[in-house]
Amino acid sequence: MNSARVDVAVIGAGQAGLSAAYHLQRRGLHYVVLDAEEGPGGAWRHRWRSLRMATVNGISDLPGIAKPAVDPSEPSSEFLTRYFRDYEEELGLAVRRPVKVRSVSREDTDPAGRLAISTSDGEWAAKAVINATGTWTRPFWPIYPGQSTFRGRQLHVADYVSAEEFAGLHVIVVGGGISAVGLLDEISQVTSTSWFTRREPVWRDAEFDARAGHDAVALVEERVRKGLPPQSVVSVTGLIWTPALRAASARGALDRQPMFTAIEPDGVRLADGTLLRADVILWATGFRAELEHLAPLHLRGPGGGIVMDGTQVAAEPRVHLVGYGPSSSTIGANRAGRAAVAAILKLPGIAPAAETVTWG
Repeated sequence: MNSARVDVAVIGAGQAGLSAAYHLQRRGLHYVVLDAEEGPGGAWRHRWRSLRMATVNGISDLPGIAKPAVDPSEPSSEFLTRYFRDYEEELGLAVRRPVKVRSVSREDTDPAGRLAISTSDGEWAAKAVINATGTWTRPFWPIYPGQSTFRGRQLHVADYVSAEEFAGLHVIVVGGGISAVGLLDEISQVTSTSWFTRREPVWRDAEFDARAGHDAVALVEERVRKGLPPQSVVSVTGLIWTPALRAASARGALDRQPMFTAIEPDGVRLADGTLLRADVILWATGFRAELEHLAPLHLRGPGGGIVMDGTQVAAEPRVHLVGYGPSSSTIGANRAGRAAVAAILKLPGIAPAAETVTWG
């Protein structure tokens, strides 16, 4: 087992975690990145192979090293895992894996003291923690009447592999985000589908401009500043009509229906009372932030979320959340990593190269 005292512990080595590590290293702080994955790539390691670089939502360069030339036909999981691996190696970032963080707590009552981090690889102590655990490990499954009676298959997008496994089956896709419409496009090319959402999606004819993007992020920031659970930026900006999605619409795959009222053994009961038979229900219902290891700090407020001041938790200035809420996009994650490190440098007792890291 290992034991170490560091200035900053980063939890997670996806886009946000690597961005934070880059800025910590540049500022000369003693840090460690604790990543639960078996290898580099963060959540991209688990994306379905049909999500290729030509169709993946915009990916920002990591700070300091631009992405290499992109083959549009390459699976995003392969390209980005390789990019993240080369980035870690070229910069010599202090990433340790696989290390599962079990809990973060206060060592004592001193507000300028250290945070204790219990992991699968020993105990750590840090003056500050940058949490960059993302959402992929916490898929959200809604609960509907009769759900357990369904005789077909139910899966979340986190478990999706390829459309071919559904050939010849009728697939219901539930959800109003990018994953839902992207998978409807794929699956509707090999079999029949139905699409259900709680609300009518908002469509845009072109990419939203910088002002619209800024306004959307500002709305999410306002929620987390009030301690409300964050919404995704996409839920504010709406969906973009791409050529692939227009083709899916022409096939009838994007004919949205209002949510069914119940799930039955052979399908779903529609709002008009009729039964729609189905073989598969694919829940494209999003993810929640993976923050359970922070529970000992009691950061959540009455609104169900965590009151934030930028990346900093208002009630615990030693803890920063990056890749959370308004910084959940790749561009936002990069900016959040830089902002978190700048704020940590203002904490008492933080000084570049101020101590020696001891590895047990």
